Amino acid sequence: MQNNVLILDFGSQYTQLIARRVRELNIYCEIHPFNKIPSNLEDFKAVILSGSPSSVRSENAPKVDLSKIRGKKPLLGVCYGAQYLAHFHGGEVAPSNIREYGRANLAFAKSNETFLEGINIGSQVWMSHSDTIKTLPAGSIKLASTHDVENAAYRIDGETTYAIQFHPEVYHTTDGKQLLENFLVKIADVAQEWTPNSFVETTVEELKAKIGTEKVILGLSGGVDSTVAAVLLHKAIGDHLQCIFVNNGLLRKNEYDSVLKQYHGMGLNVKGVDASDRFLNDLAGKSDPEQKRKSIGKVFVDVFDDESKLIDDAKWLAQGTIYPDVIESVSATGGPSATIKSHHNVGGLPDYMTLKIVEPLRALFKDEVRRVGASLGIDAELLGRHPFPGPGLAIRILGDITAEKVAILQEVDAIFINGLKEDGLYDKVWQAGAILLPVNSVGVMGDERTYEKVVALRAVESTDGMTADWVNLPYEFLQKISNKIINNVKGVNRVVYDISSKPPATIEWE
Repeated sequence: MQNNVLILDFGSQYTQLIARRVRELNIYCEIHPFNKIPSNLEDFKAVILSGSPSSVRSENAPKVDLSKIRGKKPLLGVCYGAQYLAHFHGGEVAPSNIREYGRANLAFAKSNETFLEGINIGSQVWMSHSDTIKTLPAGSIKLASTHDVENAAYRIDGETTYAIQFHPEVYHTTDGKQLLENFLVKIADVAQEWTPNSFVETTVEELKAKIGTEKVILGLSGGVDSTVAAVLLHKAIGDHLQCIFVNNGLLRKNEYDSVLKQYHGMGLNVKGVDASDRFLNDLAGKSDPEQKRKSIGKVFVDVFDDESKLIDDAKWLAQGTIYPDVIESVSATGGPSATIKSHHNVGGLPDYMTLKIVEPLRALFKDEVRRVGASLGIDAELLGRHPFPGPGLAIRILGDITAEKVAILQEVDAIFINGLKEDGLYDKVWQAGAILLPVNSVGVMGDERTYEKVVALRAVESTDGMTADWVNLPYEFLQKISNKIINNVKGVNRVVYDISSKPPATIEWE
């Protein structure tokens, strides 16, 4: 029995947050679709049922076979999970008289319950549901209520089965982490032993067993994810790793040369491939964001196919794919959830490529990648580098892509990023960049009329990219950067600042 937690996903927008909160407790967890329960249930010590946009009263309600879980393993139902345990086990779920969404406070909390240790009356919780539990299932004991929700938490007597109507994983539930710790550590007796060091140790052994003496090709991007993946693989297989750094013509100013130099200094076996013309030619005339992403992904794969043929006996293609990439590209449930956008390094390889894929960071969030990188001894400055999209500046140029537009945006981006560093603001921002808009605006320079491009600056704060808020950069800084851009970048006469959060916007504009 390993100290892992299984999260069964019913399609909730918060499922990934459950995973994050569990991992913050130094407990490893995995998300699996509700209809694809893993066969290795013995590897999981506790199970959590997620929320869902569906109603348990619907004919098409997601249903799961819990016969091998309930009463056999500690089980926690969250929101839909709580309603599911009630509705299909003798309780009653009905439409709410009011829409139960947003902040609420516990008006009742049963004393002397391990599940509620450290959680008192008045504690704030976050509700997000349109149904409510009218009657608890047989053998249940009510544990908590709010002013509007009678059965906000309950447990089933004789089992380690618990259920809550609110969401402990969101920030607005102030004691949510404590509640998860009570359930997982104090009730389920899950050991808190999943740390960056343990991840490195386990992953290195898995990579050794999986790859053996076969050769691996890894595409380095200059970012944190691919760098950590490279160092992790190098630790596992040494010289059997061949890294390739592709210049797609869409990198930041001077990034190709500077990053190559940095990687060589780290002792990695890296080959630089300048495929700028190949990418730009394939992008010519494409304006749709998805077409651009897929074009870049296709050329990216083609380049690796060509390079792999130059390496004798290459069997694997390694990628720095991380969890948010997977989440945004593929429905967590395999159901009707909307795909936000496709990612160039998610979804496998075309049939004509014979390389197998290895993704050592696929289960990690961005902040976890950085902690793993620190445990590997990677330079703090490199680990602190802002995320940069795989398609590069192509998705920061709205509309079609030309070499001239790339050059303009590279100059603007360099002024913005260097300015953040010079003013001590870079490390206070999670991700920053500039966007070239497909509009011209009238301006005046030297008493003459101009009709030139508009650029938008974007800076956000976040933990893992799943949610983000715009950074309130000082007006004086924005004024200085705006003047510097307009005065130094020919073709730009207007600068705006993006103050949209994610959601409803995304971090990138495309």
